[in-house]
Parts: sequence; C-alpha cells; structure tokens
Amino acid sequence: MAGRRTPRAPLSREAVLGAAVALADEQGVGRLSMRTLAEALGVVPMALYKHVSGKEDLLDGMVDVIVAEIAPALEGHDWRTTVRSRILSARSVLRQHRWARQVLETRTTRTPAVLAYTDSFIGMFLDGGFSVDLTHHVMHALGSRMWGFTQELFDAPDPAEPSSSASLQPDAAQLEEMARRFPNVLRIAMASAHDDDGVVGRGCDDQFEFEFALDLLLDGIEGLHARGWTSART
Repeated sequence: MAGRRTPRAPLSREAVLGAAVALADEQGVGRLSMRTLAEALGVVPMALYKHVSGKEDLLDGMVDVIVAEIAPALEGHDWRTTVRSRILSARSVLRQHRWARQVLETRTTRTPAVLAYTDSFIGMFLDGGFSVDLTHHVMHALGSRMWGFTQELFDAPDPAEPSSSASLQPDAAQLEEMARRFPNVLRIAMASAHDDDGVVGRGCDDQFEFEFALDLLLDGIEGLHARGWTSART
C-alpha cells in the first residue's frame, strides 16, 4: 500500500550499543546521552532501558564493542611479536574511536569482555615462558599501553576548542622569554618542529613516539626474561 512505513527492526542490546558507538564517533562522547541516543534510534528513551540499565551500563557496553574490534593474539609467533602486534591493533582501534580512551580511563567495572582481553594479554607472556612474578611487574610497567594509549608529555588540545594561529605560533618575544625561563623545554620543542601533527608536543609524531617507548619497554622486558629476573629480595 502506498505510503506504508517499513516496520522498524526491534531493538536489541547489540543495536543500541552499535548506535551509541556510531553517535560517539560522530559527535563525541560528551554529547552522548540516553535522550540523544533514543532520538538517533527513533525511539523514546524508556525503550533503551530494556537493553541497558543506564548511562554507565551503556558506556561499559561500548567498551565491549571496541574490545571486540581488537585483533586476536597472533599464533605461531614469539611473545614479543605477539604482544607488540596486539598493542598496536588496540591503538589502531582507539584511533578510530577517539572517545574510547576517555571512557576506558573512567571505567570502574571490569566486564567479562574486558577481563577476557586482559586474561589473553597476560597469557601472551605466560605462554612465552615468563614467570608469574615477572608477568605481574610487566603488566604494571605496560599499564594503559595494553589498550594502545599512554599519558603523553603534553595533552592533546581539545579539537572542539577554537585556536588562533597566534596562540600556536609564538612570536620573537615569546621565544626569547621561553629561552630565558625554560631553555631545555625550548630546545626539545624546536628539535621536533619538523612535523605539524601530534600531541606529544607540537611537531611530534605520536605513532612513532608510542612505538619508540613501547620498543624500549619490550627491550627491557626481554632482557629481564633472558636473565631469569625475579622480584624476590636476595
């Protein structure tokens, strides 16, 4: 019959979480609410509560969605190749979902999906012959790197905040003042002025710096493992 509307597919938790991730990708997680999500799905907000108990449950579920996008551990490779590949896969996922880091940092609930990822990550070291003792300390050392991010030297500017070229380009007087008060900071900042993209410091290549630090850690971990290191006091 002409003008007849196609019935909308029934909601499911998977559909709700998928729509939430898409909305956060498009508008940022700060604008995500049960109301805006309901509007995007074409339903009343109360309809969402059949599938998520509230905003926190929604955010936990969104984390589960992105965890599922991280590539599984490689098979048939040494522990270092496997760990490095997994971390860089996680980083690639987080770069696709820019809101995910902020949400990960605020989660207090460890969902089964998060626990499974962590368990698998620990298993890459244990399967590589690491002792439980060394693996425990390795996990502390890696910290948020297992999720593909770390606290950078300088925080990234908020892309939503307008910025003028004057605020990004110091004039001669500002450079002179920097040279007088903070000469070492200026030397490092000027050394990285070859590139205009990055948040470690203006001009730094975030991906390069992340992999550089990751490889430093893995080199050290590899050395400890080879020496049979233990935290036991002798």
